[in-house]
Amino acid sequence: MTVDEIVAELRSLGSEQTKNTLLKHGAVEPIFGTKITDMMPLRKRLGHQHALSLELYDTGISDAMYLAALISEPKKMTKPQLQKWAKQSTWSMLSEYAVAWTAAESRFATEMALEWVESKKVTIATSGWATYSSYVAITPDDALDLEEIEMLLSKIPTHINKAPDRVKYVMNGFVISVGSSVPPLTAKAKAVAKQLGLVQISMGETSCKVPLATEYIDKVIAAGKHGKKRKTAFC
Repeated sequence: MTVDEIVAELRSLGSEQTKNTLLKHGAVEPIFGTKITDMMPLRKRLGHQHALSLELYDTGISDAMYLAALISEPKKMTKPQLQKWAKQSTWSMLSEYAVAWTAAESRFATEMALEWVESKKVTIATSGWATYSSYVAITPDDALDLEEIEMLLSKIPTHINKAPDRVKYVMNGFVISVGSSVPPLTAKAKAVAKQLGLVQISMGETSCKVPLATEYIDKVIAAGKHGKKRKTAFC
């Protein structure tokens, strides 16, 4: 399929109701309002195509940009390509999921994450924290730089209050991911989570809630999933 054919199919799958819901969650035009579940058969037909994923992302259409990540081949992504994706992301579904998942499975996961978390641009900073969150969830502990992760954990309590809301949200998510996925640092993550308490964030017109990190980590431990790694960053 060509990019034009894929865009046409995504347009046909979209709905005004879904589009309006996504706009309330921070989506930015152009967007068709294609449900992710409706996108999956198309994803399956396309498989993984690196060049096509780059073309789709370049359309600037939110639905196509998200699909681009789903059919991407992260190991083939170059640093300039990852940088471009991060710079072009316009809202959380792209920056915190599409871009972050792709970067987390790339050859440059921690390099990109560490650079991005320092960005003044919200979408890039959120990509950084979300990339590292996904990375620790899929990477064996013996392949992680525990000192680096501990450094990032220590940074959060002194920086979170001055951070924009979406950055606060992904910082909280990073604490949860480390506490749930990296047993050697669970105690440290829980101590940071206790310092943070319930992170106060405006979720706009949505019914979304910010998870309490201490409670979330304890639930993962109680469920017997503590330290279990996911096979992929992608959902």
